[in-house]
Amino acid sequence: MAHIPYGYIIKNGIAVVDDKSANQVKELFRAYLSGLSLADAARRAGIERCHSSIAKMLTSKRYLGDAFYPPIIDEDTFKQVEAEKIKRARMLGRIREQVEPKKSFAKMRFSAPSPETLYEDPFTQAEYAYSLIESEVIVDGQS
Repeated sequence: MAHIPYGYIIKNGIAVVDDKSANQVKELFRAYLSGLSLADAARRAGIERCHSSIAKMLTSKRYLGDAFYPPIIDEDTFKQVEAEKIKRARMLGRIREQVEPKKSFAKMRFSAPSPETLYEDPFTQAEYAYSLIESEVIVDGQS
């Protein structure tokens, strides 16, 4: 295992809750829910980590407990923090509702008659063939 999440220690190959750091994790969640920023919530909890590490802590489902890690945070608190993060992101304009993209291209139909003249030079023949191409715009499936 490459990384042990903050709040846990390994004893005899088993992850156990480290009471001091687990209480800091709980305080981080409470402080964030009280309205503090990530950095201020971490400071209040006594956790010295960078902004992105704090954000990852607040979204780590390991704190809910799994096959290896015992729970530190209850599911209700975790969901409240998720909702708060989304609410703050919306307020800051970081999340926008999906808008159905408008069709920005016209459907076209192309046709070309068989060439009546054949040239020996392939470039001249290609120029002539391209000049025969006709196009029309198709509106709502009608030509």
